[in-house]
Amino acid sequence: MNLQLSAITALLLGLSGLAQAQEPTSHLDRVQQAGELAVCTTGDYKPYTYRRADGEYEGIDISMARSLAQSLGVKVKWVPTTWKTLMPDFLANKCDIGMGGISVTLERQKQAFFSNTLDVDGKIPLVRCVDQDKYQTIEQINQPAVRLIEPAGGTNEAFARAHLPKAQLAFHDNNTIFQQLLDKKADVMITDSSEALYQQKRLPGLCAVNPSRYMQYGEKAYLLPRGDADWKSYVDQWLHLSKATGAYQKVQSEWLALP
Repeated sequence: MNLQLSAITALLLGLSGLAQAQEPTSHLDRVQQAGELAVCTTGDYKPYTYRRADGEYEGIDISMARSLAQSLGVKVKWVPTTWKTLMPDFLANKCDIGMGGISVTLERQKQAFFSNTLDVDGKIPLVRCVDQDKYQTIEQINQPAVRLIEPAGGTNEAFARAHLPKAQLAFHDNNTIFQQLLDKKADVMITDSSEALYQQKRLPGLCAVNPSRYMQYGEKAYLLPRGDADWKSYVDQWLHLSKATGAYQKVQSEWLALP
């Protein structure tokens, strides 16, 4: 009887080991087997990611997500998130990749991988055009009378807390934050140069202050699961080819005025 139990146990352990061996260990394999690419994106950060009223997404990184999925022969599954919940959602394995104007930071790097760099994009002030001269420097903005407005949970808030502690800091939804500036309910938003230039083009009355002279250097990249070298290698190679063939630049030109 003991011999029979031992044989059954050995058989079950062998089957369990075989099943585990067949489970995909890389997101590259998981995505292809599942037939879908799960993309975490905030949907509130033009020109990279924006969720329209009809529920559809658009933006530079939205088009790139579809391109990545097409290269794998799968469909995109959008996973809505916020800047405050991006890392918790990512670490909970809700998505295969994070896309949508994500800034490279050492804090994020501690918990995840980044793809190769998409673009350099530093922090600058976005203000009403009539007030440009008043908010040229950190010293001018870091004043008790200055009303600073940011979306919660991202690198904009981190910059404000680190460099502008004396200013009045308020938080607002990133979809309507720019109207707050136009309506004189806030004075300054610190954001990435690309977003500031996009909003300047979209909303007359708002101006990007010194868009090529960053108050803080920054880079944009895609967020990837930590430790998955095969998946990172694939995404990096796809991105390299997208840039080499001009496909990435073509997508950018639909949203930004490129040189």
